[in-house]
Amino acid sequence: MGTLIPIISLLVVVALGLVVVRIGTVALVLTGLSKELAHFQALSAFMGVGFTTAESEQVLTHPVRRRIIRFLILLGNAGLVATVSSMIPLFMTGSESGISFWAKLLWLCCGLALLWAISASKYIDRQMSYLIGAALKRWTHLDLHDFRGLLQLDAGYAVSEMKVEPGAWVAGKSLSELRLADEGVQVLGIRRTDGEFIGAPTGRTYIRKGDALLVYGKVEHLAELDKRHADAQGDTIHATRVRALHEPGDERVVEQEGHRT
Repeated sequence: MGTLIPIISLLVVVALGLVVVRIGTVALVLTGLSKELAHFQALSAFMGVGFTTAESEQVLTHPVRRRIIRFLILLGNAGLVATVSSMIPLFMTGSESGISFWAKLLWLCCGLALLWAISASKYIDRQMSYLIGAALKRWTHLDLHDFRGLLQLDAGYAVSEMKVEPGAWVAGKSLSELRLADEGVQVLGIRRTDGEFIGAPTGRTYIRKGDALLVYGKVEHLAELDKRHADAQGDTIHATRVRALHEPGDERVVEQEGHRT
């Protein structure tokens, strides 16, 4: 039995590596990554083989994902050392131990095949993912949402603060009168000149001169809205912008009107 200890040690190290990769995968999924991408990122980090620039940006721009990847890289390096340490006595001991080299190799291949079958089992994968996910939620504090990805801030959208200057189109009106949501702009909050902050304002909320609006929408729409004046042309741009959401052809008219302001 003692001659099989190196083989058992190696299989235990491989099994622990599979579990670590699974934990990393579930943790990355909890931050908003798809299961396929999370598994690839976790496996790449644990094996130390790297990944493409576009995919690495999704990790590096998220602080929680960076910590998970760092944890996987450290454990991957430790696992490599443990694997090599387990393999040395396996190939150093001769046949005088009672088991030939080929018999040891057969035992090793059978053990690895068993671990592969277990890791490829969808049932075991579901059960492990459920248990690991429940444990991570209970005993760790993960930022479960990638707000940059959810808000599509890399796809032409932005969250911006807009100062309401005198003569601005939005000044002196309630949100229900402005109908900003109808043209694709959401007001997330309002900071008054006295420091008061109104989160999730309602349609009855009144916009005053000097207010700072926290707005979300397409970058070019927010830029145009910030320059829009309280006149007939401003009303025309708003009406055209509303129609443009349903009739994309009107978007060019909006841009032309915006350049004239």
